[in-house]
Amino acid sequence: MSNEVKSISESASTPSGRFVPTGEATAIMPVLDGKVTPIRVIGTPTIRGDFDDLCIKQAINTRLAPGVTDVVLNPDAHAGYGAPIGCVMVSPTHIYPGPVGVDIKCSMSLLQFELEEQAVADKRTRRALIEAILERTPTGAGRGARWAKKGRRFAPELGQRIVTEGASAGVLSELGIPTHWAQRCEDSHHVGHDGTIDALRSRLELHTDSEHKANLFQSKIGQLGSYGGGNHFGECEIVQVEQTERAISAAEVFGLRHENVAFLSHCGSRGWGALLADGQFKVMQKKFADWGIPLPGNDRHMVHAPLGSPEANAYLDDMALGANFATVNHMLINALVLEAFQEVIPGVKGSLVYFISHNIARQEIVNNKPAWVHRKGATRAFPAHHHALKGTLFERTGHPILLPGNPQDGSAVMVAEAGAELSCYSVNHGAGRRMSRTAATRTFDQQQIDKSFDRADILTNCRNYPMDEAPRAYKDFEEVLTSVKKAGLASEVARLRARFVIKDGDKADD
Repeated sequence: MSNEVKSISESASTPSGRFVPTGEATAIMPVLDGKVTPIRVIGTPTIRGDFDDLCIKQAINTRLAPGVTDVVLNPDAHAGYGAPIGCVMVSPTHIYPGPVGVDIKCSMSLLQFELEEQAVADKRTRRALIEAILERTPTGAGRGARWAKKGRRFAPELGQRIVTEGASAGVLSELGIPTHWAQRCEDSHHVGHDGTIDALRSRLELHTDSEHKANLFQSKIGQLGSYGGGNHFGECEIVQVEQTERAISAAEVFGLRHENVAFLSHCGSRGWGALLADGQFKVMQKKFADWGIPLPGNDRHMVHAPLGSPEANAYLDDMALGANFATVNHMLINALVLEAFQEVIPGVKGSLVYFISHNIARQEIVNNKPAWVHRKGATRAFPAHHHALKGTLFERTGHPILLPGNPQDGSAVMVAEAGAELSCYSVNHGAGRRMSRTAATRTFDQQQIDKSFDRADILTNCRNYPMDEAPRAYKDFEEVLTSVKKAGLASEVARLRARFVIKDGDKADD
């Protein structure tokens, strides 16, 4: 199998002509002369024409990897480590670290305020809000809220509970976070490979069984309540609900308030998740080398383990430990942002709309049987009356889908349609990069980037906005959303218009 994968990957030519259109914004990409089910592609002809060769090669490698039954390329897809970022990979028999990603459970969350847009029209108010948030939620590598002037301090013992319990009522209470926010999480907590917290506690003991490892754990947990760098951000928004009956009805269930202020956050499991992911890659890569196991496409980031094996169990436990941290990290950030707004604008009320991940593997029902759905830079999209939403707040509407575009083109809140079954109930996780960080830095002019934010009246905390994060480094967000809608995967509920952005120039976690 590995030789077939390698030869096909190496012979992959330009993407044009490789796709067989099946609709206005859908196509298939045949693999291995039709001997396996094809890769499903979501995207208009314009989007499909922008997929680069490496992205296509990685998609083919992923489809031909052991145990894989389904692969979907979303319109934001671009090359990553092993599997493309912006893809969905399904396997009922194997688990893969690469198609989850380095930043385990990188996620989006949205906080809605009872605050009309004119309240943040004044630049001085927005600048005060930026400063109040930064006093509580630092950006950049290695920093956490406990080191911020007005951040949360917590006992070392709570760190162990955070990574094993996730957003439990006890953990949230100790951090001063509303406990009912857990109801608005895609997953408020994750358990170990055997469905227990005890498995996570045992796994954590292995990660802290020496003084060095215990100190390392505490340093990583100390990053709780912070954004990190690169493509992670906090963004003050104005909510603009689509004025259709369905969108207005969904917005009411979601808790969205038309022409009111909201706050969108993008971050993940920070240094803790990266440490766990890196450790898993190293351990599995050594196993593959020692045992002489061929790698899909000869790509070291496509290591894998059969479910039920010690290696698979260890990965699932580590993924859960990272995911629990990411969940609580978002919950704390939102609580601190609410606190910052209340300091500048006394009496303002805020509530969590939703928290949803885009770097995770979840066990779901695919093709009428259980399978692990790996979403790497892809967002879950369960529509109304999906069996997994039974008993939740979103059973009758489908859950909110949070899609960041870029500060100048806006972001979107969507809701899944029944047609999302085509993409294994997934959509893109944002606009997706069209240009590498190096290329963006070489191509764009710093002064022009900063002036573009001034013209749009969007404030930032940056002396100079990161060139590799310039809006034009990302794909056309309108074309990406058009792809999702024309493919019948999801519809818009609201647009989000940025008023200020909190970023950092450090290297991205993912």
